[in-house]
Amino acid sequence: MSESTPTSSKKQIILNAFVMNTPGHLAPGLWKHPRNKTDQYKSLSFWTELAQLLDKAGFHAMFIADTLGAYDVYKGPGNVVPALASGAQFPVNDPLYLVPAMSAVTKNLIFGVTASVTYEKPYALARRLSTVDHLSEGRVAWNIVTSYLDSAARNNGLDEQIPHDERYARAEEYLEVLYKLWEGSFRDDAVLADRQLGTYIASDAVREIDHKGKYFSVPGPHFCEPSPQRTPFLFQAGVSEAGGQFGGKHGEAIFIGGQTPESTRLTVDNVRNVAKEQGRDPKHIKVIVGINVIVAATDEDAKAKREEYLQYADDEGALALFGGWTGIDLSGYSDDEDFRFSDSPRVQSIVRRWSATVPGTDSLPWTKRRIVEYISVGGLQAKIVGSPTTVADELEKWVEISDVDGFNLAHIVNPGTFEDIIEFLLPELRRRGLFREGIEKEGATAREVFIGSKRLPEDHPGSKYKWRSGETIPQYQTTEN
Repeated sequence: MSESTPTSSKKQIILNAFVMNTPGHLAPGLWKHPRNKTDQYKSLSFWTELAQLLDKAGFHAMFIADTLGAYDVYKGPGNVVPALASGAQFPVNDPLYLVPAMSAVTKNLIFGVTASVTYEKPYALARRLSTVDHLSEGRVAWNIVTSYLDSAARNNGLDEQIPHDERYARAEEYLEVLYKLWEGSFRDDAVLADRQLGTYIASDAVREIDHKGKYFSVPGPHFCEPSPQRTPFLFQAGVSEAGGQFGGKHGEAIFIGGQTPESTRLTVDNVRNVAKEQGRDPKHIKVIVGINVIVAATDEDAKAKREEYLQYADDEGALALFGGWTGIDLSGYSDDEDFRFSDSPRVQSIVRRWSATVPGTDSLPWTKRRIVEYISVGGLQAKIVGSPTTVADELEKWVEISDVDGFNLAHIVNPGTFEDIIEFLLPELRRRGLFREGIEKEGATAREVFIGSKRLPEDHPGSKYKWRSGETIPQYQTTEN
């Protein structure tokens, strides 16, 4: 595979930089590494310099994760202390405010921003995303999440989380409201901006959406004129059955996890099958898997780099992340217990799944130490450590076996990880014809970059809310009470 030459028949890989507006995203404690500057996450220059680096290198997008509550399960409940010293996704600033500044200093990089549908009203979020779609000239994507932390629910006025499947039922109606606002509230020729006539918007070109549903009542109209994409390009990252159904229906790029390409193929096939069932063209959905890459000139150098990183890892921070992601508090277990044989069914299930899917670990004990070590360099994501040839071989294998379209590449140190990928990995991927050499269309919108269309394609469920030529009365299928 390493001797392959570029051919036009190969699927070119989408590469996104996976980041978060926090000191410690998926590498708790690594903020203090001498190469790292994530403690400067509060500075716009930190972000604009990163955006320019990725833009120049040809990365497709910067995918910005978010969370709305602290990871307070470990040594908890409600205990945020284990996350503090390591900066383990605490504190976290709002990601959306970064996008206008970064888009102003780049030409082609897309910005995927996470925002929850559970705690913000649809009318307000529609306005915020339209504003950023305008300011970025259409280079914004929205990662739709329903939120999953108890701490987020409590801090947003709820005693407990809304039940899982109900969160997705609300999300369905939420998207319906947004499509009506974005696609159906303004006619395409609404904005005249005619100085001689003194008319900015035609009087017959804006209408109310008059939405009355089970969860939301929104008369409209949308308060922003149509942005370049109208509906921002839609990312989605749900992994449950309800999340998978939601993503296959609405998502245009689906972010998934997986430890091996063989097991990941099942998830990819399910996403594409749901899309078909919804009447969508599966080619209009890009499936992106999260992977952490540590690359250097040789395999030995890359392994040494990983060992160096582990010297800066924070055990408490890693266990805080594990508690937040799984809901399991490991503080009551001994340090040498093998969790494959735990008396807790939930812990046993998680660790046995790792043991069965992470290459080379099926016979090794999964103690707290192994969990900490695994999480400290890239979280729960799959890991690839090696030379450009080793890493490229693995990525190519993932594409061939799992049929994913690309990768969200997380960082361990920033600066550092992305610079290594640019220096060592991208030239090898380009040599194989697996990564784009240049930009096909300068300044393309997010949707154009990913699926070749500026507006929602006609097979997308949001398209039925478009204001059609000659239509004067909304023909919405409003959700009933």
